[in-house]
Amino acid sequence: MRILVVEDEAPLADAIARGLRREGMAVDVAYDGETGHEKSTVTRYDVVVLDRDLPGMSGDELCKEILSSGALTRVMMLTASGSIEDRVSGLSLGADDYLAKPFAFPELVARVRALARRATPATPPVLAAQDVELDPARRTVSRGGQPIELTRKEFGVLEVLLAAKGSVVSSEELLERVWDENADPFTTTVRVTVMTLRKKLGEPGIIDTVVGSGYRVPSASNGFAED
Repeated sequence: MRILVVEDEAPLADAIARGLRREGMAVDVAYDGETGHEKSTVTRYDVVVLDRDLPGMSGDELCKEILSSGALTRVMMLTASGSIEDRVSGLSLGADDYLAKPFAFPELVARVRALARRATPATPPVLAAQDVELDPARRTVSRGGQPIELTRKEFGVLEVLLAAKGSVVSSEELLERVWDENADPFTTTVRVTVMTLRKKLGEPGIIDTVVGSGYRVPSASNGFAED
């Protein structure tokens, strides 16, 4: 899940980013509207958490630009004003959700997750391949009914591969979907993460390497996991 936080109050922006990263999300940060616009044009974000009261390019303007691009990105507006008029105004601009400051962080996380589900094709509540099951909501993975402890990045890679429903996912796409903008595009981190993930999942292996193309889980379930 790739998130962009656009907030000119740096301490708040950084705090939101740290919290979302702890929830397993890949998060980029912009401290003004122009930078937010630039980032949103080069990266496909699932959700943009957008302060409405930005200097320069306002949150309203950036929201309109994101919508006009035709992207599936969902926009959550943050504002110091929680009046009904402001909420109606923000939603009328095309924002998908609206949250007044100060807010409870668990509520922000829940709303971001809900918006992210709307930004991508529908997936079953539990993703499965062979006897491996991944529950995105509970952030759990098991094999043969036995829980497996994964790092946030390992979990993210497995989630993307299972959600691809057997299609090949390139290293570049994994890097974009699971890591943030600070990741080195020439790094071997994807290969190393896949290697450690394979070890934790055990045998028989479920992740295939497609030489020159990427990785896939060929038997990923297209429906609900069976009990």
